[in-house]
Amino acid sequence: MIFAVIVLIAVALFFDFINGFHDAANSIATIVSTRVLSPGWAVAWAAFFNFIAAFGGGVKVADTMGRGVIEFEMLRAQGPEIVLSVLFAALIGAIAWNLLTWWWGLPSSSSHALTGGLVGTALCALGPHGLVSSGVLKIALFIVLSPLIGMFLGAAMTILTAWIVRHQTPARVDRWFRRLQLVSAAIFSYSHGSNDAQKVMGIIAIVLYGTIWSGRPFGVPFWVVLLCQAAIAMGTLFGGWRIVRTMGHSLTKLLPIGGFCAETGGGVTILALAHAGIPVSTTHTITGAIVGVGLTRGSRAVQWGVAGRIVWAWVFTIPASGLVAAAVYGVVRAIAHAL
Repeated sequence: MIFAVIVLIAVALFFDFINGFHDAANSIATIVSTRVLSPGWAVAWAAFFNFIAAFGGGVKVADTMGRGVIEFEMLRAQGPEIVLSVLFAALIGAIAWNLLTWWWGLPSSSSHALTGGLVGTALCALGPHGLVSSGVLKIALFIVLSPLIGMFLGAAMTILTAWIVRHQTPARVDRWFRRLQLVSAAIFSYSHGSNDAQKVMGIIAIVLYGTIWSGRPFGVPFWVVLLCQAAIAMGTLFGGWRIVRTMGHSLTKLLPIGGFCAETGGGVTILALAHAGIPVSTTHTITGAIVGVGLTRGSRAVQWGVAGRIVWAWVFTIPASGLVAAAVYGVVRAIAHAL
């Protein structure tokens, strides 16, 4: 049993690594596209702030993922074997979708891939009553709301900052915002670490409290927090350059002032929602913020064909990862019965 738990925690941390690898573009695409930092320095900057979120990000999102998607007590009552099978299948479904969309260069949501994996396996193992409907609906609602909020804040930040610097020369504005973009990239990377790493913390907590610690009250140990933040930071260091090109160059052309506004608007949105315990997609949010910045120059400044491809990836993320996870769960249970 302990060996199986260790293996599953390792798979969860691998998903966290893939999350950082896949979502590195969210943190660094704007700062690379505006040439404020080279790609190597940009990923190091982002990874550092991913990790230090361990010391102030809280665990509200982890609690939502641990007990707000699947009925935890119902799952725990099925026994350790079912708990391990459900979570293994959910993680494999999410990892498969993440790698596929990375290969396609599409910034899909690791958060929603994981949610889809949990939903798909919970339906197989527990039926519809095994889902926390309010939690699933809340996550689904913010698939729509988080990019809209990011778009609004990105546009509002652009209009406000443009008004503040209206009497300055373009060269001076560019110089100022090249420096300020270091701050905005740090804000966004910190928000990415505080939001996305917590989702894996929730999964590891289910593994622990659903198996070897089944008699203890649910919680997130600090060593789990440190492991998850380290895993996502390492993933960011390796980066996902295919998606950097899509986010940083294909959606809209960004100047340093635009990069600052997009990162700040997206980061503030994610931090506020993480504080409320709502697991949102950093990908959706920063994409919305970048589009909002582009819209301040008119609708033609946004490449709507690229944006449309991204939206379709969003739409398919939960059902696609859910179907893969359900299929994996079926295979795992069949093997278990055969043995």
